[in-house]
Amino acid sequence: MTVAITRHMLTIPKTGRRVHYRCCGNGPALLMIHQSPRSSAEYEALMRQWGEHFTCIVPDTPGFGQSDPLPQVNGDDPEINDFADALCEFLDAMGIARCPAYGFHSGGIILVTAVKRHPERFECLAIGGYGIWTDEEMQIFGERYLPEFHPSGFGEHLAWLWNRILEQSWVFPWFDTREKARLPGPHTKLAKINQSVLDMLNAGNHYRAGYGAVLRAPRDIPDTNAKVPPCLITAYDGDPLQEHIDRLGDMPDGWSAKKVKTEADHESVSLAFLIEQYDASATTVRLVEDTNQGWLALKEGLIHWKGERGGKLILHAPASEMREPGPGEITIDLPGHGQSDQFSDLESVIEAIATALDATEVIWPNPPAGDPALLYPDLEPDRFGQYLQRAWAVARAEVFFEPWYEVNDLHTIPIDSAKLAPHSLQSRTNARLRAGSNARRWHEFLLSRNGAPT
Repeated sequence: MTVAITRHMLTIPKTGRRVHYRCCGNGPALLMIHQSPRSSAEYEALMRQWGEHFTCIVPDTPGFGQSDPLPQVNGDDPEINDFADALCEFLDAMGIARCPAYGFHSGGIILVTAVKRHPERFECLAIGGYGIWTDEEMQIFGERYLPEFHPSGFGEHLAWLWNRILEQSWVFPWFDTREKARLPGPHTKLAKINQSVLDMLNAGNHYRAGYGAVLRAPRDIPDTNAKVPPCLITAYDGDPLQEHIDRLGDMPDGWSAKKVKTEADHESVSLAFLIEQYDASATTVRLVEDTNQGWLALKEGLIHWKGERGGKLILHAPASEMREPGPGEITIDLPGHGQSDQFSDLESVIEAIATALDATEVIWPNPPAGDPALLYPDLEPDRFGQYLQRAWAVARAEVFFEPWYEVNDLHTIPIDSAKLAPHSLQSRTNARLRAGSNARRWHEFLLSRNGAPT
């Protein structure tokens, strides 16, 4: 039986910063911290496995996924201590006094920093790869590893992004094309690359703050006499940080490190260590979430919503996403759009959403003008990342013509220059990419309703 994953939004009382987190499983809480520039989505498969033993709680770290970034301090980006302290703020808001934790790569750096600053908050750590960079390696990284990432008017940044994510499995760091930088096990796994691309698009230029804090962080393992909880560090063949196992030096009592053969081996020994160390009596986890936004757990999946329960349910057009709700309104990401899962029966799911949110009425959109077979081109990830440019080109064309594919004098519309601003183009491109073929399904469903009211 598949273990269900739920999603939640929580506002930190002290700062008002919003944190998105995923949750899965039963038993004591296990805090899991993703690597940069990813999101909690990367742990979904692992959560379903480990959820048989733990309640896996996986926040998006600040500035990634759906979580707000940390503020600058006197004009400077936050540092690793700020990210470590933010984890403890999240645990406070969740009412979790102490728990085991797991982190991979930069997630592990954040956790080790947190355990040095707040050892009383953790029962144990399992870490996948811990980077100990030499001065020469840090010079190679320099500023090249974290270039500014802003959308450009004609989508040039998307070509860079695709190849940067793709080639990170070929050489490390991604820009080092020397033969000695080659990695074993290069791949062109389109689903994996696409998820990383979407995570990076969500983060935007905020990725530099979170990733930069990790790269600048001191690489000091706690002193051998430090009073810290147990920790296991492992790295598998093909992990660029495996050789760093030999650089760790002396460690505190209860800390150990070893190399393993495969990623599955790393996950297996990490889980066994966490199970051995956790306090089995701490079995109650109380989920905390905001009351004006979140994810409805329905039979086929999750629906993202915001607003006031008991208000009007506002549905958006195909290939777009929810807007911020006004007074007395509820907005959602349609099934298969934005942050909502795909559903098979669209009529039934809208009824279920309206019932669950006590909506007073449903406001249906009109489908846009045009042939749905042409309005929504294929946006499945392809080997060369052309789907990204295709979505961007549509976002530009729809500012000039309606429908966008009719490029002639008969179909011109007044040009709204604000919609050609790079960030506006990126927002609409992201919506199309996340909707994919679901946009056409929603359009055809609206047509089948025979002129649904607006």
